[in-house]
Amino acid sequence: MRRDLITDAAIQLVAEQGMRGLTHRAVDRRAGLPEGSTSAYFRTRKALIEGFVARLADQERLDVVPDPDDVAGSIARTLDSWLVERNRTLARYAAMLEATHHPELKSIMVHSPREQATAIAKMLGHEDPERAGAHFTAFLEGLLFYRLVGGGSTVGPTPGTEESVRDLRKAVEKALRP
Repeated sequence: MRRDLITDAAIQLVAEQGMRGLTHRAVDRRAGLPEGSTSAYFRTRKALIEGFVARLADQERLDVVPDPDDVAGSIARTLDSWLVERNRTLARYAAMLEATHHPELKSIMVHSPREQATAIAKMLGHEDPERAGAHFTAFLEGLLFYRLVGGGSTVGPTPGTEESVRDLRKAVEKALRP
């Protein structure tokens, strides 16, 4: 589908060049489309950003499918896959930072794994699953950021390895405790 081609190209551009690299013309070139194609689907820069963030959210919803028999392990494997396929995660963080400076973009940040985290908290029997879900989401965002671009990116286990999954699993297990 052309809309997916455009938003996927936008994700790659933002991951590689930051938000300043995101222009309709650059997306057209990256996607191999005639000039003006991106503008036909996303008239404004805000609409283009909303489009690629929605695409990221859809992809993440498909990725986050906790195994009830191995919640920590399944979440650790998902996080590790996001570290391996780092462009999606870099693009999401770039959009989040952009939204802090442009209030009109705040609406794009409603996409979050918080609903899934709340469901996990309910499944695990937390007294206040909403609060536990919020805390767990904040923890996962911090862990992912640390391993992607923070100090953990230089000293943590290499993403895509069993050591990386084990390390992430230990952290997730600690965070899941009621």
